[in-house]
Amino acid sequence: MTAFVALRQASRRDASELAILADIASHGFASWLWFADVAKGVSDTPLERGRLKMSEEEAVGGWRDAVVAEAYGEVAGVAIGHALDEDISDIEATIPATEPMLALQKTVVGSWFIGSLGVYSHLRGIGVGQRLLEDQIERADRRPVSLITASDNEAALSLYGRNGFLEAARADAVPLFENSKRHAWVLMTRSAA
Repeated sequence: MTAFVALRQASRRDASELAILADIASHGFASWLWFADVAKGVSDTPLERGRLKMSEEEAVGGWRDAVVAEAYGEVAGVAIGHALDEDISDIEATIPATEPMLALQKTVVGSWFIGSLGVYSHLRGIGVGQRLLEDQIERADRRPVSLITASDNEAALSLYGRNGFLEAARADAVPLFENSKRHAWVLMTRSAA
């Protein structure tokens, strides 16, 4: 079913699509983070800030680390992954909401880390996410593969579980708003191939 899904390395021109899909993958968490820069006058909207971040030349998790999936003549999804090196140990969370995720990442130094895997909702269920995940596993080049997802994201948990990922740890998510739904961040890992 995924034969018609084509993958390509992202280019800087994809920055807008990457920002949208990273925001979709994070269920709005990315735009919430980017909004802080809007308040500082760095950009006019959270998605504009996301686009700027994704277009940075040397940014970890930017366009150079992204793979775009296309189906039916349009961008369908994206996966953004990179090797998680020792430098992450020196990073301190600047806002409480990122502390649990950063702490989880620090436990899997040396793995390939999938920071985002998102598919437009109208193109889900046709194998785009599966194809992107397989590509990230290949890119890991025999390293363990790790990622973080929300405990209430059943579709993601199912996809990763079917592909050999196991829960390695959990951390309670910091609520973004007073009435935010409670959940945990789930660190999932897949052994080296």
